[in-house]
Amino acid sequence: MRPLTNGKAVIIAIALASVLISAGSCDVSSTPEAAGPTTGTATGSAGAPTSAGGGGGTGGNAAGALDSLTVAAAGSMAGYTRDKFTHWISQGEGCDTREAVLKREGKNVKVGADCKITSGTWHSFYDDKDLTDPQDLDIDHMVPLAAGWRSGASKWTDEQRKQFANDMTRPQLIAVSLQTNRSKGDQDPSTWKPPNKAYWCTYAQSWITVKAYYKLTVTQAEKSALTDMLATCK
Repeated sequence: MRPLTNGKAVIIAIALASVLISAGSCDVSSTPEAAGPTTGTATGSAGAPTSAGGGGGTGGNAAGALDSLTVAAAGSMAGYTRDKFTHWISQGEGCDTREAVLKREGKNVKVGADCKITSGTWHSFYDDKDLTDPQDLDIDHMVPLAAGWRSGASKWTDEQRKQFANDMTRPQLIAVSLQTNRSKGDQDPSTWKPPNKAYWCTYAQSWITVKAYYKLTVTQAEKSALTDMLATCK
């Protein structure tokens, strides 16, 4: 075989490089994100705090996220039971979700066998009270399970509902006094707000964060109430 001239060698080398580059690339198309929660963990959205405690801050980002939520009438409660939102689940180290939240939010928390919380100090932000007996605390779902059902969770899988009920990444779970949790029930901000008005800003931000992440709808009355609460942010 005769050796290639320099000119032909250059042409062939360029052609070969072009083929290799084309073979190494592909056209990746994106698909719309499905409704409902995604799997795995993620950081909080809407500019709201990812932990339940604290207060204050700006409501600007949360207001923008609130505007992006779909406004719709509350859905039917047909078929709803709390059993469709499996809780509490294991969170590791022998603790279930309730125990893990109490450990996370308390001070000087002492834990016995099987992660039983024996003592500590907790601040109930809903009513601005300090508590020392873990039996005086409930773990509140920021967006109640029934409220989630009415705003989209009725269409989720059991696994998605379990994630929602045990979500320790977003501000969905908070330790509060029994009295305030029971008075709240499954109400949204249009019919119930924390007695501690100083917490309204954080409460609204947290509510919006959860609804935005899980792509839940809001009623017009709920949106108006959240807007009023964000007005207290400084």
